[in-house]
Amino acid sequence: MNTDLLKKYAALVIRVGVNLQKDQPLVIHAPITCTDFVHALALEGYDAGAYDVAVNWNDEEFAHIRFQKAASERFKEFPAWRKLFYDDHAARGAAFISIAASDPDLYSDIDPKRLTEANQAAGKALMDYRARLMSNKNTWCVVSVPTAAWAHKVFPNCSEAEAVEQLWAQILSAVRVSAEGDPIAAWQTHIARLQKTTAFLNAHAFSELHYQNGLGTDLRIELPKGHIWMGGAEKSAAGTVFAANLPTEEVYTLPKRDGVNGTVVASKPLHYNGNLISGFTLRFHEGKVVEYKAQQGEEHLKELLCTDEGASFLGEAALVPHDSPISKSGILFYNTLFDENASCHLALGKAYPTCIENGEDMTEDELRQHGVNHSIVHEDFMIGTADLTVIGQKPSGESVVIMENGNFSF
Repeated sequence: MNTDLLKKYAALVIRVGVNLQKDQPLVIHAPITCTDFVHALALEGYDAGAYDVAVNWNDEEFAHIRFQKAASERFKEFPAWRKLFYDDHAARGAAFISIAASDPDLYSDIDPKRLTEANQAAGKALMDYRARLMSNKNTWCVVSVPTAAWAHKVFPNCSEAEAVEQLWAQILSAVRVSAEGDPIAAWQTHIARLQKTTAFLNAHAFSELHYQNGLGTDLRIELPKGHIWMGGAEKSAAGTVFAANLPTEEVYTLPKRDGVNGTVVASKPLHYNGNLISGFTLRFHEGKVVEYKAQQGEEHLKELLCTDEGASFLGEAALVPHDSPISKSGILFYNTLFDENASCHLALGKAYPTCIENGEDMTEDELRQHGVNHSIVHEDFMIGTADLTVIGQKPSGESVVIMENGNFSF
């Protein structure tokens, strides 16, 4: 990997992604195979004035061994010291960078119940930490770099080295990093463009969205009073502007918890818990999934929906033009960070409290009263197509075409 490009990418993540401030702690979650990029992030972080940099390494091969061999009861527990690590750094105002780069088929031979129990244990233990991030109490950013297993899944006909090289090229293109350009300036322009879109949507204050396409999607999503469309950049409780996802092409808001009705058909596979769920359909009634089916991974879809009460309700509705750069690449990335930015998508589970007026300061009970869903999971799945139509209805009854043929109409 070109060292100069790696440094540019790291600078983008530190300066725009988490927008690290002087004397702010930095925490990096990373696969052990991504050391070069982690080192580049650490160097850039200290140069930006980081108080300290902590790295939380993960080893997916070891994780696979553990899921195969450890006692079943072990997955119902979450280490107290690990919870303390997250809670302590979050309380001290740390910025969090997560490198999402796992093998899409990692846990295909693991009992889904073990994976679900581990997710439930982690979700309960880390509820406060995750709530802080989803309420923007801390700055955070999700990024990706290639790993051999992931690259091979995306480019199965290439050698390992060629697959990694090609995936690097796609990632750098998606995050606007090149040898000649200024990625930080490019991102400021891109963020401004996304914020024009959110301004349009917020000005209309739609009460409902109606999705239809040729796959069979016919879904109506009510939006609660006071909902907010967001996209591009966000602001932390301390007033720091940051970009939570690199790349991002989406604008998003939250649905009314009990206001989703109809059928939605996924347009891309969902990578969940080291498994793929593909060819799936969900039917909603009064907000809840009441019927589901999948051509592949239906047992994993069931486990997801049964994680807790809120997992079968929606927490996000996001709009992405079909002609977005990632979509135009024609590549299925088997990685939600990229695939969700190639397609309109929804998310099962927890909603972002920042997507409703004053939501970041509300209790869970108050959020629920305002129609905001709560869960220990938040899983995006893709529904966008080239023929997708999205019509917004205003409280007055007026209808406005938001998307036609998969792209914005305004």
